[in-house]
Amino acid sequence: MRPEILLYILVMAAVTYLIRLLPLTLIRRRIESRFLRSFLYYVPYATLAAMTFPAILTATGSTVSAALGFAAALILAFSGRSLMTVAVCASVVVLVCELVMPVLPL
Repeated sequence: MRPEILLYILVMAAVTYLIRLLPLTLIRRRIESRFLRSFLYYVPYATLAAMTFPAILTATGSTVSAALGFAAALILAFSGRSLMTVAVCASVVVLVCELVMPVLPL
């Protein structure tokens, strides 16, 4: 392995470690700001959504079937269905769309 690659890995490890270590050492007391606490509460959900949404639209053969599967998943999730039900139904919607779309005269 080349030495510069090892240096890159060490720098990335140090930066990652510092990002996790500094908040633990600098913030010792409970955060009192309701705004900051609610902001920090929703950061993981926003990050997951930002990483997942583009993958949803590019995971299928067409953007239309991906959008319809995503819409089905949203409707089922907001109606309180289980994660397994949402995933299976969204996959079925995408499968049906992928099978039906080549047959449609567009």
